[in-house]
Amino acid sequence: MVPAARAGQKRPGWDLRGQLGDMQGKVAQYKGKLQTLQESEGKLQAQLDSREEENSKLHQRLQELEEENCVLQGVHAENKQLLCQKRQMEMDIESLSQTVEKLQTANRTLTATLESVEASLKAARSDLSDTKETNSRLQQKLAAKERILEEKLHEIAEKNDDLHRCEMEERRLRNLVQELKGNIRVFCRVRPLLSSERNQSERPEHIQFNPHDSKVIVLSRTEEPQSHIGREKRETVRHDFSFDHVFQPAASQGEVFEEISLLVQSSLDGYNVSIFAYGQTGSGKTFTMEGPDNMTFGTTGMIPRAVKQIFAGAEELRAKGWSYEFTASFLEIYNETIRDLLVSKPEKEYEIKRVCNSNEDLYVTNLKYVPVTSEEEVNHLLCMAKTNRSTAKTAINDRSSRSHSVFQLKLQGKNTAKNIQCTSVLSLIDLAGSERLDKSLSTGERLKETQFINSSLCNLSQVISALANKEQHVPYRNSKLTYLLQNGLGGNSKTLMFVNISPVEENFSESLNSLRFASKVNECVIGTARANRK
Repeated sequence: MVPAARAGQKRPGWDLRGQLGDMQGKVAQYKGKLQTLQESEGKLQAQLDSREEENSKLHQRLQELEEENCVLQGVHAENKQLLCQKRQMEMDIESLSQTVEKLQTANRTLTATLESVEASLKAARSDLSDTKETNSRLQQKLAAKERILEEKLHEIAEKNDDLHRCEMEERRLRNLVQELKGNIRVFCRVRPLLSSERNQSERPEHIQFNPHDSKVIVLSRTEEPQSHIGREKRETVRHDFSFDHVFQPAASQGEVFEEISLLVQSSLDGYNVSIFAYGQTGSGKTFTMEGPDNMTFGTTGMIPRAVKQIFAGAEELRAKGWSYEFTASFLEIYNETIRDLLVSKPEKEYEIKRVCNSNEDLYVTNLKYVPVTSEEEVNHLLCMAKTNRSTAKTAINDRSSRSHSVFQLKLQGKNTAKNIQCTSVLSLIDLAGSERLDKSLSTGERLKETQFINSSLCNLSQVISALANKEQHVPYRNSKLTYLLQNGLGGNSKTLMFVNISPVEENFSESLNSLRFASKVNECVIGTARANRK
């Protein structure tokens, strides 16, 4: 055996055996240590396994604890929620306690009220029993009153029928009065002196009125007839005329209209009514029919007054079951040519034609017919027509109407309850002024106008003469004026003429001619007018 080298002593390089022995010793030493380490490792491994097992158990326990902790946290949250619920319940219990106290108080009140109601109900039942008996008696009385009411309603119906009969009788009598007065009536109106004529007598001596008879007017003039021997004694020539009424210069527009109001009312009863003014230029025709330019309540003319009465009368008749529709038109005949006064610049041709062969009613082609519902609407049309009407200056009158104007209002009425309908036309005509050529001094276009005016008025005179003489042929078609007015002169119509007279003595001849013409009209008999009713 090779001895081991001493400590700290290194073997020489040649001592391989010793080095090998040293190496073997170290290996053996290392093996012992390795064995010791392996034993220690085994122990440590055993300990590690034991620890891992314990760790696993501890990890498992930790998981269990975590689960328990989660459960505990849920329980804690539940406890917290329950605690909140408990507090809420305590508050609810407190509130319910208060409510219970209130309900108990209310219950006591309701109990007292119930007792009172039961007492009242008991009394009401007693009263109900009495009321039933009273109700039974009242029902008997009610039945009796219903029978009386039915009787009253029957009486009212009979009275309504009587009222309708009275209304129809009133209309018949009103129109009978008109017929007795004559279906063609003539009023004479003498205008007052104008401010420019005041140098003459305030009361013209050539015109006399009868203070006891409002139908008489006398024209008189002192003449100096010549003879072969020489100048004879001066003598006064009288011309006596009698008309349906004579209005003196002081007569107001209201007084004049009062005399024609019944005639205007006839148009609501279904009668055609024509009112026209005739007379020389400057005699006051336009003033009578329309009124002055600056109109006041007192100076309003016949046309606006008639329109006012028509609409007022229609409104009164509404309560009796009548309803009316109105259509207005306004034209002028100028130099035998028709012009529409409701159109600013008429460009169409207008002709007078019959509605149909079986009907005598006339209409004008292309004329503007305007539906109207109130007096104001008609007055607006009147103003428009007044602006459009032809006027010119002559030596007799600074503002002389140079055309015949014709305003017409068509009325269509119906009473549904009585199944009655009526149709009529109210015509108001302002004739152009007649004038003598030697006085008017008209020349050129004015001369032509004067000739047309006098020709149409002459034709009107011929028509009146033919009617008065009951001639077979009446020359209506000789002028557009007489053709348009034929139903108002000789047809189924009520007609009134105003003959307007100037108070100026120099117009004596024209006034005499106008009164003579009016007398012919007054003598004309056209028969009895009939209402246009269905």
